[in-house]
Amino acid sequence: MPPSSTPLDDLEDDHDDLVFLEEHPALPAAGGGNGVWRVMIIDDDEDVHSTTTFALGNLDMQQRPLEFVHAYSAGQAREMLKHEHDIAVILLDVVMEQDDAGLHLVRYIRETLKLADVRIILRTGQPGYAPEIDAIRDFDINDYKTKSELTRIKLFTTVTAAIRSYQQIRAISANRRGLDLVVRASTELMALHGVQNFAAGVLAQIAEILDVEPNGVLCVQECPDGRCRELHIIATAGAYRRLGTGKLTAVEDAAVATAMERTLAQRRNIYEPSIVTLFFAGKSSRDFVAYLAPGRVLGEIDQRLLEVFCSNVAVGLDNVELVTHLHNAAFYDQLSKLPNRTRLVEILDATMAGPARNDATLSLVDLDHFAETNDALGHQFGDMLLVAVATRLQQRLGQQLTVARIGGDIFSVLGDAEAVNPVRILELFETPFSIDGQDVQLSATLGLVRLSEHDGSGADALKDADIALKRAKSQQRAGHFYFSRSMGVEIRERVRMMHALRTGFAKGELFVVYQPQMDLVARCPVGAEALLRWQTADGTYISPDRFIPIAEYSGLIIDIGEWVLRSACHELVRLREAGHRQFTMSVNVSQVQFRHPYFLDMLRSALEETGAPPEFVELEITESMAMEEPDLLIKMLAQIKHTGVSIAIDDFGTGFSSLSYLQRLQVDRLKIDRAFVTEITHSARGSSIAEMVIQLGRNLGLSVIAEGVEDERQAEILQSLGCPLAQGFLFARPMATTALYEWLNDEALPRPA
Repeated sequence: MPPSSTPLDDLEDDHDDLVFLEEHPALPAAGGGNGVWRVMIIDDDEDVHSTTTFALGNLDMQQRPLEFVHAYSAGQAREMLKHEHDIAVILLDVVMEQDDAGLHLVRYIRETLKLADVRIILRTGQPGYAPEIDAIRDFDINDYKTKSELTRIKLFTTVTAAIRSYQQIRAISANRRGLDLVVRASTELMALHGVQNFAAGVLAQIAEILDVEPNGVLCVQECPDGRCRELHIIATAGAYRRLGTGKLTAVEDAAVATAMERTLAQRRNIYEPSIVTLFFAGKSSRDFVAYLAPGRVLGEIDQRLLEVFCSNVAVGLDNVELVTHLHNAAFYDQLSKLPNRTRLVEILDATMAGPARNDATLSLVDLDHFAETNDALGHQFGDMLLVAVATRLQQRLGQQLTVARIGGDIFSVLGDAEAVNPVRILELFETPFSIDGQDVQLSATLGLVRLSEHDGSGADALKDADIALKRAKSQQRAGHFYFSRSMGVEIRERVRMMHALRTGFAKGELFVVYQPQMDLVARCPVGAEALLRWQTADGTYISPDRFIPIAEYSGLIIDIGEWVLRSACHELVRLREAGHRQFTMSVNVSQVQFRHPYFLDMLRSALEETGAPPEFVELEITESMAMEEPDLLIKMLAQIKHTGVSIAIDDFGTGFSSLSYLQRLQVDRLKIDRAFVTEITHSARGSSIAEMVIQLGRNLGLSVIAEGVEDERQAEILQSLGCPLAQGFLFARPMATTALYEWLNDEALPRPA
């Protein structure tokens, strides 16, 4: 609990909470060794300990000071609780050594140590970590608070209420039957789901505690913004069943309405000879009140039992609302109120396990270009549009189908194959949606899977529908595509290879080879291209054409590409040290790498840390990559050129470059694609394209290199056309570093002084 959440002046300002804590006459002494209330703080944050003791340390609760016991982990608390006695209240952090360490400690306290009297208040600084439903129900948790909501007065209120519960439990322990009934009643109540069921259970359990027939009514009053609404009946029993449900008015039963309003005004239980009214303080401006006609005068023990029971019921009502809220948050979309992805998977699992599977189809409905509409008209308008789509899908497709929103602008429709018809669904988008006085025309793309053709879980079926949706979006917007088994095999193989690639990279299965680049006239090596290879642990070589696209798709290419660049730069430095000082190292750069915001920083870092001279480092980008976003590329290349490295356009001639853009790009070299080199001797077109690229390079002042040269005839033609450089199997295959050095020595590369 951070100090900022416990302002000391709250103690005087928060009068409403103090009215709820109006003291009853002192009960017989119970608990609290040496006239103190022992409060154990279990939290791994020392600031929480100091802030809590500071907030409560100088306060007396029912004429007794507090004594604090500190534990800084769940493990330490386990050992201490074996020996510590008379702990009245435990303030317990939910998240400590593990996310659920607090909940496991609750189980240990209640089940192993058998400590039933101590009151437990769960606290968390992380609102997403709510107590498990079973823990709330089974382990008698007194309260659950987020640390941010525990101001000093609310902390005092919560601890005081817990101490009162502890004192009362200890004071009436002699009346074992009553105590057992209260505990059992509270536990049984927590097993009931929904406020209505819980409220009916309250009336039944009160009757059992008092050993009378159920006879009463329980109402709720909401007071948003301080303005209270009429009482609303949520449960009745006995003679009061005649009141039914709905609003309680003085016309229906003036005595009941008057007594309840008096109890709500005084915010306490009122015991009269013939009737009893019980007050249950709720959260979020909601209070509950019960009117009972027990048929006898209640004694002091009965009243004390009801006090204890009411304190538990007040927490229980809040917890039931918490559980309901958690259930809704976990299984339903908060905007459209439709089932969400988690709930849809549950429904799919149930459908897959039953006979409905044979005729069922799942369709994903993806709104086309919704992001542009959202950006143009605003998120509030976008939310209204999503609600309108959800409403139309529900109303037009019929109640027999399950419509869900699984995220963003994607909905799903599940049901009989005839009803989940793509044509019928797409027709729903032909009529514009009227939003805030504007007509918005939408289209949608569908991905469908027939459950009868699917093997696996509901989550698997949803994944398959998503695969079909991606295929539909890649082929035709506002269309549809059905999932097939072959698609699943293809996708799963890619996923398998992605995991294998990630593991292989971590284990060092990837390595770099180098293919020399030759001066065609002198027939001597002038550089090499660094190429990535992968050999798995069992000795299998995986083609780069298979694994590099997966590396790019998964983002692994960022780390792999940096490693290749650094490896190539290190090798360049070693080559220079070996005397090959005019040797240029070429490294391929993928589009994913190039677009990464830290690519330039990575390049500069690699050059600086390896000591590689940038004038002998060349980066290769593909022509299609250069033409996709030329304006952005022009700026990027200008920044790269400032590092001193050179730029080559790979596969030139395949991407239909714009010559005007080519003139603006600060590139140094064009690489003739191997397909055009092959045409020199294998096509009627001959050397026309290769000749054109060579001439273009000469006119633009760019160097030209041909790749894929495999025979002497190709080399001779290229040389005659004026191509200065080439690489290919004619000269050397890609080779590891050791083989490269041996090859260079055999070639007797000139070594200038």
